[in-house]
Amino acid sequence: MIFDDIFFVLSVRNVRLHFLRSVLAAVGIIIGVVAIASMGIMGTNLTVAVTEELSSSGNVIMVTPAGGGGGDFGDHSQSATSDNVITDRQVKDIEKVSGTNAVIPLHSTADQIEVGSKQGWVTIYGLDTDDMRVQLNVEEGKFISGTSGALIGPLLAEDYELKTGSRIKIGDDEDGRKTIRVVGVLEERGMSMEMYTDSAIVVSENWYTDQYGGENEYDQVNVIVENLDKIEEIKEGIDRKLNKGRDDEVNVIDSGSILEMITNTLSTITVFVSGIAGISLLVAAVSIFNVMMMSVTERIKEIGILRSIGTRKAWVRRMFIYEAFILGFVGSALGGLLSLAGGYVLVLMMVQDTQYFFSFQSLINIPYAMGIGIIICVVSGVYPAWKASNLDPIEALANE
Repeated sequence: MIFDDIFFVLSVRNVRLHFLRSVLAAVGIIIGVVAIASMGIMGTNLTVAVTEELSSSGNVIMVTPAGGGGGDFGDHSQSATSDNVITDRQVKDIEKVSGTNAVIPLHSTADQIEVGSKQGWVTIYGLDTDDMRVQLNVEEGKFISGTSGALIGPLLAEDYELKTGSRIKIGDDEDGRKTIRVVGVLEERGMSMEMYTDSAIVVSENWYTDQYGGENEYDQVNVIVENLDKIEEIKEGIDRKLNKGRDDEVNVIDSGSILEMITNTLSTITVFVSGIAGISLLVAAVSIFNVMMMSVTERIKEIGILRSIGTRKAWVRRMFIYEAFILGFVGSALGGLLSLAGGYVLVLMMVQDTQYFFSFQSLINIPYAMGIGIIICVVSGVYPAWKASNLDPIEALANE
């Protein structure tokens, strides 16, 4: 076994004899391992959290105008006159392709609101009252039954201290404000690609078009597909039906594609940030290299004695490789332990949700970072070990 190897024992003895120098060399490895592991854990938790939250809407196809449109922050009459809309005729074409799947056309914009002394800007969605029941869930109150009334997101309700029966002023003084009463508070949906309603107001289509115009012209159409295996087929059908000309009239994308794009982007960012953190390990490698070269210089006579009694070059190399391995293993092990605390704090600060922290894909970053730390240390010790093994025994014995 390695622990019974006399050369391993000699390596341990040398580390103990130069304990302070060894500790300082290991500190660089500790910092590098903590940096790589913590960044990896944070990136993994962020990716998993986003994936979990967005995957709930993985059966939705979103159709939007090719030129943009929707969500105009300025003149809200733009929605009614702009070419960047989906027409009623196009909605009917989408319905033909979609078959029995729910097709939900919607309007969207942003406008000022005032509640008591508080003012702000929010997204406002306009939907058919029947479509609201298909795509949304009410946690408190009820759905809109006529043309008046509004549903609000839970975060908006919390920020403005709203509840069922509260009244919201929408618009500004120049365009004329309208007051609307809250009839229901929606369930929290989290991040959602087709509609983010947690901080929004949802009104009936009639109320929306009375306020902003755009009758029979929509900013987006959502198709809720019952069978996930049919998503690609329906998406391609919509694309063929609506984009007949040279220029595309609409963009057709499913939430699964967006989710894949987001997760790939997050993974790339995580690798990039971990790479930056890995620079500290390169600095540590230089420190380990320096320590090993000093060890060779200080032990020239010992090397000469070992070589003169018949010790092979490979055994001498092994002794110094062992020493580099010990420094790397101890530094990486301590770094791995500290990564648990550092990663947890980082996830708590950046992601603000630690429910995925102890998952396999999260914690695997710790042994991954430890492995990199050990490999870098061993590689840093290769040249000093080679140099030590190639010393001339006679010259080494004569060294003072």
